[in-house]
Amino acid sequence: MRIPLQLFTSADDAARNAGVGTSARARITCRYKCGEACWHEPGNTSDNAYFRDIVRAGVSRRGFLKGSAVVAGSVAATSLLAACGDDAASTASATPRPGMDFTPVAPNTTDAVVIPDGYRQQVVIRWGDPVLPGAPAFDFDNQTPQAQAMQFGFNNDFAGLIPIDGVNGGSGAPDHFYLVVNQEYTTEEFMFRGYVPKEPTEQQARISMAAHGITVVEVAAVPRSGALTPVVGERNRRITASTPFRLTGPAAGSEYVRTSADPAGTTVLGTIGNCSGGITPWGTMLSGEENFNNYFSNASRVTEPAAVENLERYSFADDADYHQWGRYETRFDLAQEPNEANRFGYVVEVDPQDPASTPIKHSALGRLKHESATIHVVQGGSNAGTVVAYSGDDERFEYIYKFVSSRKVSEGRSKTARAANLRILDEGTLYVASFTGDHPEQIDGSGRVPDGGFTGTGRWHKLLTVDENGSATSHVEGMTPQQVAVFTRVAADKAGATKMDRPEDIEPHPQTGKVYCALTNNTKRGTKGKAAADTANPRNENKNGQIIEIDDDHAGTEFTWNLSLVCGDPAEADTYYAGFDKTAVSPISCPDNVAFDPHGNLWISTDGNALDSNDGLFAVALDGPRRGETKQFLTVPAGGETCGPIITDDRVVVCVQHPGEDDDHSADNPMSHWPDGGNSQPRPSVVAVWRDGGAIGVNA
Repeated sequence: MRIPLQLFTSADDAARNAGVGTSARARITCRYKCGEACWHEPGNTSDNAYFRDIVRAGVSRRGFLKGSAVVAGSVAATSLLAACGDDAASTASATPRPGMDFTPVAPNTTDAVVIPDGYRQQVVIRWGDPVLPGAPAFDFDNQTPQAQAMQFGFNNDFAGLIPIDGVNGGSGAPDHFYLVVNQEYTTEEFMFRGYVPKEPTEQQARISMAAHGITVVEVAAVPRSGALTPVVGERNRRITASTPFRLTGPAAGSEYVRTSADPAGTTVLGTIGNCSGGITPWGTMLSGEENFNNYFSNASRVTEPAAVENLERYSFADDADYHQWGRYETRFDLAQEPNEANRFGYVVEVDPQDPASTPIKHSALGRLKHESATIHVVQGGSNAGTVVAYSGDDERFEYIYKFVSSRKVSEGRSKTARAANLRILDEGTLYVASFTGDHPEQIDGSGRVPDGGFTGTGRWHKLLTVDENGSATSHVEGMTPQQVAVFTRVAADKAGATKMDRPEDIEPHPQTGKVYCALTNNTKRGTKGKAAADTANPRNENKNGQIIEIDDDHAGTEFTWNLSLVCGDPAEADTYYAGFDKTAVSPISCPDNVAFDPHGNLWISTDGNALDSNDGLFAVALDGPRRGETKQFLTVPAGGETCGPIITDDRVVVCVQHPGEDDDHSADNPMSHWPDGGNSQPRPSVVAVWRDGGAIGVNA
């Protein structure tokens, strides 16, 4: 199904969209997903400089990097951002870029996944579908915790495909993959008829716990198609809010993570709030624990001053707890177990090749609202093989981080190599970023493009180093290594990091090594008492977000950067598509996840489109005369969010999260009936899209 491309380019269109204000995400989604973060004051109230917009006298951007040990194999900036005009399109070839040769899908509010002409789609797996052998078929009106723990969980976010390679004594399976998926959060009002907000029954609460976590499910690629068929078998796994994890790094065993049930402070039950993630070169899945603060009750009953300060820094509040698990498990009641909160907010690692393995929480990467963790391996030079993990902290005015491992990748898939690689994220140095703008005097909050574009330099500041023997060093005055690992936001405040507009998914380009981060939005920017606009966050009351492109010295401490997209209605003056003709782009708003196709194009999924359309998936050209060209590939159903994109020649995979969530609806009065149609309840699902007889975005 395709709707002809319609772009917001005329004055009438602009008027029609006047009043389209903030993110279109329903408030009920915010309640259960992030504890209504947008209706609370930001957790970051530090008085460090909001942005180091300092012009370095006599030092150009080129001079700044000239002495840096830029990674071999990483492509230098091949195309500076175009100036304020729209000249790029006039010089662009009429030939579409490989990977982007499709007719764009128009903005719409259809209750369906809308894809381009010539493409097909399939629901791969949906909430409640069997995953483990013996799992019952899904029955909306007869759910149980035991059944849900064997079925696909709720509100899928990140997705990855990992080949089944036959390690650990198993046999490989050609054209079979592990589909690994985060189950981020639950919206109980859409899971149960007659649900009473903040008053779950024990049965409902335990079903919710079982619907969280991570799913590992074997899928078979259908010959001569992009379809994927789930295989219910022994390779599969469901990780829930009750699955044991091993905590590693400086936090493990510290006074901040010990509880009555775990006095050693090394074994944590469950993972929650899992948002985006990444796939490692050694074949494991990384998942970021993000909005964990809204699962805990009675924050106001914690009275010890330091503990209160730390809870506030991570946005804990009584009215944020919409799940109310603390009624039935004391570990979620801060009045009884205040340290339990410190056991969430980490990057977790799961080895799908070994279903019996214990997943890991890596405290060396810090505790924050990790949107994701994605890996770059340095190519060439003395740092060849060095592993760098990037992560964004998804809340308004939070920071961008990286971890540089002191261990290098071990080649091969032997048990010895895999065991060595599973230690990579436990040894190394954690950094936080600060940014400097080239033209701070030209930033007035309007989004006007400065001379030469939105550009600048940056520096990574050391927070924590973990040595081979497990000993750790804090680089933050007045904080121990254990405190830096557990209260990382406080450490980053002290280091003078730059406050950003909700750093979400961040991912290195597999070919150039440049790093792309989605800054989703921040309507508090420039409001009373809050940070004003700066070069990297150039709009006050930013409702549409932007994409920052970082040319990083991956193993070092310096970088340059630019904004490749300033999102929103192309007809508005405060948007920027890298100088490409804005009358010829698809409107994009609220970027969330990023990915790359085999041709080097950036793909962006959105969350909370503020342009009066369903969320979607977009392809963006990163270089050449068409740099900045943006084309919408699909939209998800009404009320839904586009998550977890995977882009290959064979297929595009997306997670459709919270379809049909709307403030005036519930399971008693559903707005959506996707994906099953009729009078069915909406079900979060994974969808595959492909083109028969051809590669994605390529026409012979």
